[in-house]
Amino acid sequence: MPRNTSRLVSAVGVFALMGTLAACGGESQAATPLADAGGSSAGSHPEWKNYTFTIGDNGGDGSEELAKITGVFDNAPYKVKFARFTYGPPLVQAAASGDIDLGSVGDVPPITGAAKEYGFKVVAVNRSLTPTQSSENIIVPKGSKLKTLGDLKGKKIAVPQGSSAHGLALNALKSVGLTPKDVHLVFLDPAAGATAFNTGKVDAWSIWNPQSAIAVKNGARILAKGLPPIDQTSSYYVAGEKSLNDKTKRAALTDVLKRLAHEFAWAIKHEDKYAEAISKEEGIPLADAKTSLKAFETRVTPVEKADIAAEQKLADAFLEAGQITKTVDVATITDNLLPAGYDSSKLEVQQ
Repeated sequence: MPRNTSRLVSAVGVFALMGTLAACGGESQAATPLADAGGSSAGSHPEWKNYTFTIGDNGGDGSEELAKITGVFDNAPYKVKFARFTYGPPLVQAAASGDIDLGSVGDVPPITGAAKEYGFKVVAVNRSLTPTQSSENIIVPKGSKLKTLGDLKGKKIAVPQGSSAHGLALNALKSVGLTPKDVHLVFLDPAAGATAFNTGKVDAWSIWNPQSAIAVKNGARILAKGLPPIDQTSSYYVAGEKSLNDKTKRAALTDVLKRLAHEFAWAIKHEDKYAEAISKEEGIPLADAKTSLKAFETRVTPVEKADIAAEQKLADAFLEAGQITKTVDVATITDNLLPAGYDSSKLEVQQ
């Protein structure tokens, strides 16, 4: 989800598929039920009025448009703004540098960020409600003679370096006894990857939705789905250590995270509006947004032991394959903002 993009100003609007964000037709039906989503008020935290939090995302989940539709931040005792990234590694770097305050990434960016000793922590999990639905895949073009993962030996695979799709490619190859040395990994950002894939310059592409779903709709074929045991279906929220170590700002960030949890809880109960949000945010047809919708339906929870174990296994695989050069201890980069047992799928939201 590396990119040399580390500053906020260069992270916004860089993906070719990203459309200009617009309000969703004045929809405000959820503003009342979600108005107190964070459970805090300006009166109890007067110092929060001085904060402006920047929320980073790398596309696909509709979070900014959902915030407009639900009004989830309308009465927040602080200001929020959103920043778009093409994929995860520059988002993690931006969190560590303070350019953003909170952001959601796939499973690999926290590992590559920790290997570079960025100052951030994993603070929550966006857990898939449909773990049998892959949010990313390895795909081959229409008419490709490649039938199995083993057929990738010696072939060119486009992949965004340091992204969750990089992890999928690595583990998929490993599952059939191949290593990165047995193929040609072509590190391209999503937009460049799409061009290379569509013009036949690569033999396969490891990429997430909606790009994967759109390509399949246009004739591409899935060679490997991003599902366990070769891939995770969860994503992770990260925040900078400096903010987390500030008691007052940490409490405010927890409020931000809970409001995001509420908007996604609302979204899965209003799938038509959710699809509209993704369509607007990605600049893609509504039908394409609906095609990949199930892969985006998630619930926000604390990081659990099983998540740390899965991330540690992935970090070890990256080190073994020479994709990182430093051992990563995932437990040391984990700092839950949410209380144990918090599960946004149980939140009460208006239908």
